[in-house]
Amino acid sequence: MISRRLLRTKVLHVLYAHFRNEGNTIQQTEKELRYSIDKAYDLYHYLLSLIVEVADFSKDRIDIARNKRRPTPADLNPNLRFVDNPVIEIIRNNRALTNYLTRTKLSWKNDGDLVKTIFGKIQESAEFKEYMEAETSDFDADKRILVKLFNKEIMSCEDLYDTLEEQSIYWNDDVEYVINMIAKTIKRITPEDSSHLPLMPLYRDEEDEEFASKLLRKSLTTSDELDGLITEHAENWELDRIIFIDRLLLRLAMTEMMEFSQIPTKVTINEYLEISKYYSSQKSNVFINGVLEQMLVRFRKEGRINKQGRGLIGEGEE
Repeated sequence: MISRRLLRTKVLHVLYAHFRNEGNTIQQTEKELRYSIDKAYDLYHYLLSLIVEVADFSKDRIDIARNKRRPTPADLNPNLRFVDNPVIEIIRNNRALTNYLTRTKLSWKNDGDLVKTIFGKIQESAEFKEYMEAETSDFDADKRILVKLFNKEIMSCEDLYDTLEEQSIYWNDDVEYVINMIAKTIKRITPEDSSHLPLMPLYRDEEDEEFASKLLRKSLTTSDELDGLITEHAENWELDRIIFIDRLLLRLAMTEMMEFSQIPTKVTINEYLEISKYYSSQKSNVFINGVLEQMLVRFRKEGRINKQGRGLIGEGEE
């Protein structure tokens, strides 16, 4: 399922576009958010199918070598551990994946050079060589190698990012999150799984589904009030001198602290500090943390923090 951090990042992106493109309505921005989230789910299926394409490329190379005029003993007796990996076969035969790719017309057929490049990276990796040369293997080892290949070789392939950027402006920032989803999917696979193995849903539950849209709408409809609060607590900083992306991060964090009773305030602050590392300046982390800590004290005094259930974690700590 799409992680909360990715949902927060998606909201940040569409908020930025909303205020930079004057004339967009809240409804248009909400539609853009839903589309952006759906595209992340497309990428989940698309990248999951990539390992099948890589295995097929490897098998084609083996078949070509076998059919040479003068094949070597190695050509005639290749190591088939990777191409026969049972986890890849389960992914290949998954009906949900196949149907999704067919419906969305997502395919790697026109990206043969990229598949070749990724296979080259995989083939040279120490993890892959160790897997191929091991005297014995089991289903867990077959799963572990795929997780390692996604987390290291595929995630670090620059050509992959170039290809994805050509296809969708939404995808490059999503790769790390989506590969984490793929790793969780692979780890759940068992030898008994068939073509009916369910893939991860788009959202964990209804609460997650509502989270992004509520966060977006609340931060939009109260933006003037939130900017006023930021100005009060950003010592020696006028609003127009604060980096715009920092203002958006502060708005989102403040909205989340007040509007989501099930999310601990410490989680909220930590999440936006982490996001700021990727999207703002080096000094922003300290600035955002300082403002949010002040806002938290104020909101508690004013009774604007009302946590319940999971949201109460850490609320008694100073």
